[in-house]
Amino acid sequence: MTTATEAPARASTRRRSPSRRAVLWATRTGWRHLVMLAFLAFALFPILFVVSAALNPLGTLSSSTLIPRAAGLQNFVQLLGGTHFGRWYSNSLLLALTNAAATVLLSALAAYVFSRFRFRGRRLGLYGLLVIQMFPQFLAIVAIYLMFSTVSDYWPAVGLNTPWGLMLVYLGGALSINTWLMKGFFDTIPPALDESAQVDGATHAQAFFRIMLPLVTPVLAVVGLLVFIATVNEFLIASVFLRDPEVKTVAVGLYGMVADQRDANFGLFSAGTLLLAVPVLAVFWFLQRYIAEGLTSGAVKG
Repeated sequence: MTTATEAPARASTRRRSPSRRAVLWATRTGWRHLVMLAFLAFALFPILFVVSAALNPLGTLSSSTLIPRAAGLQNFVQLLGGTHFGRWYSNSLLLALTNAAATVLLSALAAYVFSRFRFRGRRLGLYGLLVIQMFPQFLAIVAIYLMFSTVSDYWPAVGLNTPWGLMLVYLGGALSINTWLMKGFFDTIPPALDESAQVDGATHAQAFFRIMLPLVTPVLAVVGLLVFIATVNEFLIASVFLRDPEVKTVAVGLYGMVADQRDANFGLFSAGTLLLAVPVLAVFWFLQRYIAEGLTSGAVKG
């Protein structure tokens, strides 16, 4: 039942002018939309600028604008037909896919061992992996270079200036943090599952591949995605290892194009970055349903 004091208040609320309602909306929720739009514009500006530069037929940095005066595919045609970009592209994809698959498999095996078995040196090994991850991999580039220089004398296929030698370096740097991430996910799975499988006669390998791996698919997808993106974008170590044009990755090859003539080849560089983003977006789109679950579930128990 409406009281005598509540009726005038409700009537005044109904009689609020549109400007008053606009002010209330702006003070309560409108500023959140403005902040979101500002961050969205900040994130989209470099992407739009690169797209504009890739479509700019002049192909120079000084002539690039947010809205190109003319648009064409000349930069893409010149990049694919006049450079080793096709070879660089295949090298990057092969290296990223192989590194992601090997990292996922080896990290899962190590995480399963640390999660399910108790052995001497287990805690020391876990903390050792954590301490090693504190230091950037590039700090050891001199030692790695000398090591692989010796390896090149005996096994040239996995030495310097080869994508397989570079993949071995990537594996050494990616296993530690991914093992920790997967171990936290394995710890959330009840040990009774694999123990019951072993009681029924399954070996450790059968319990791992047939029972555990299907249950940890989200974290496998997350690790594979992160390693794939990191391998595609990595430049510093690849620039030290890869010298011949035929074995370079896209990051190293594109840098060589703009290192001395940045203004002249900026359109080619932008076109190459857009083409390189296609497989990354495809992998991200394919694995997106596992990302949220894989990143959060492993944090429940460590």
